[in-house]
Amino acid sequence: MNRIFITGGAGYVGAVLIPKLLDKGYEVTVLDLMIYGEDVLPKHENLNAVKGDIRDIELLEKLIPGHDAVIHLACISNDPSFELNPDLGKSINLDPFEPMVQISKQAGVERFIYASSASVYGIKDTAEVTEDMVLEPLTDYSKFKAACEEILKNYKSEDFCVTTIRPATVCGYSPRLRLDLTVNILTNFAINKGFIKVFGGEQKRPNLHVEDMTDLYCYLLTLDSEQINGKTY
Repeated sequence: MNRIFITGGAGYVGAVLIPKLLDKGYEVTVLDLMIYGEDVLPKHENLNAVKGDIRDIELLEKLIPGHDAVIHLACISNDPSFELNPDLGKSINLDPFEPMVQISKQAGVERFIYASSASVYGIKDTAEVTEDMVLEPLTDYSKFKAACEEILKNYKSEDFCVTTIRPATVCGYSPRLRLDLTVNILTNFAINKGFIKVFGGEQKRPNLHVEDMTDLYCYLLTLDSEQINGKTY
């Protein structure tokens, strides 16, 4: 794994992940709409940052060949944003996914890592939620995440390693900071208002620090394919 192609690499998670990959010596291509600006990514000789759309199939066909791995982060990334324009959400989160996987496999990419979401589980009453549980997605956002998981499984082969990650709600500092995430909302209130505002209080919400999330993506690039091929975490 030397050359890595990352969709959505200028987003909240990508802005933390890209510097780590560059520090580890990877050559990285980022494809991102850059709608929040291009200054979140470092200037580096091993980084090719492309301003573009994952729905542009010809662009994918041009950019993906020559890479060893794909990490697919790009999406409309929460339910409220999705609900503003469901058609737009579908056109980004679902429609281009299978063509991207097909192009990757045909181009000789060895590994495809997909960022799904823990929201695919729906609401569970049990204390421990595991990868073996039935998925019960409740929103279009989570339904499309689950649908992409199934699509990806169909392309698994000995020479095309596919792995799905279901992150909890990510939190922590990123150069492309999001302030719509639970822990970040509480931190923002504490720093700027001097108090923490609790919405509800009885609910439970899993959280994962962005540094841990991005360390995992780096780690997945180092593992043997037989360890993670077809697996979901």
